[in-house]
Amino acid sequence: MGHREDLLEGAKRCLLAKGFVRTTARDIVKESGTNLASIGYHYGSKDALLAQAYVELVEELSVAFDGEMRAAPGSLERFAEVWSNIIATMREPGSLWRLSMEVVSMGDQLPEVRDHLARAQREGARGFVALFTGMPEDEAPDEVVDTLGVFYATLMMGVMAQWTFDPKTAPEAGQLTEGLRRVIEAATRT
Repeated sequence: MGHREDLLEGAKRCLLAKGFVRTTARDIVKESGTNLASIGYHYGSKDALLAQAYVELVEELSVAFDGEMRAAPGSLERFAEVWSNIIATMREPGSLWRLSMEVVSMGDQLPEVRDHLARAQREGARGFVALFTGMPEDEAPDEVVDTLGVFYATLMMGVMAQWTFDPKTAPEAGQLTEGLRRVIEAATRT
């Protein structure tokens, strides 16, 4: 690996160990075996590097969301399968989701990071569309990403917050699915 990749891998390890706020440029350099100047050269700033590392950590974790899908895309069963897979990642020690809450809560303090992550969030919404509907990401129309994808991303933020705040009372996939079923039932009553 070159310095760019070493920095990124070191930043990932630092984020998981120390979080965003407590990670210093020196921590990243020590963890990556590089030098301080290489951060600016390759990423522009420590915050830009950490934002990129965070996005890659989320992308790596999102592979676990797929799991073994048996239910038809778009069905309540698929909804339950996907949320079961997502929630399983929230149970793991050292979960990335605690880091995610830190990043969300400090967005106004780091506008460069917030802007970078806002662009990544749109792609995350596109990924949710593919995951729940079976539609290939590159075929998801912007209107679907801006509605259904945003719906799933918003639900994800709420679930993430609840699991971070109090895992004992956080919702399970079955509860989310039953809630959605009741919303559908109420909306389709004649």
